[in-house]
Amino acid sequence: MNSQEKIKEITNAMQDLLLYKNQKYGNSALKPNNVFFKGDATNSILIRLDDKIGRIKSNTDETPRTNDVADIIGYCVLLLISMGVSPEDIAKFKD
Repeated sequence: MNSQEKIKEITNAMQDLLLYKNQKYGNSALKPNNVFFKGDATNSILIRLDDKIGRIKSNTDETPRTNDVADIIGYCVLLLISMGVSPEDIAKFKD
């Protein structure tokens, strides 16, 4: 399998995972319950990213756990959504 196919395969799997978690846990990342943390969605996601990066940093294994990396990718997608980024905004990054 070439790199292009692998990229499609992994991004499709990430989409499935994000949709599954959104259905299972609700839209809590983009619409926080604000029970303890009273900030907005963007700051809430940034805190979650900090936590995940901290887990990777403190991991004593040679490589990060797949779950932690997948969570970071997912939170980055949610962060872009919370920032109001559109597909057109991302398309501008193409040279």
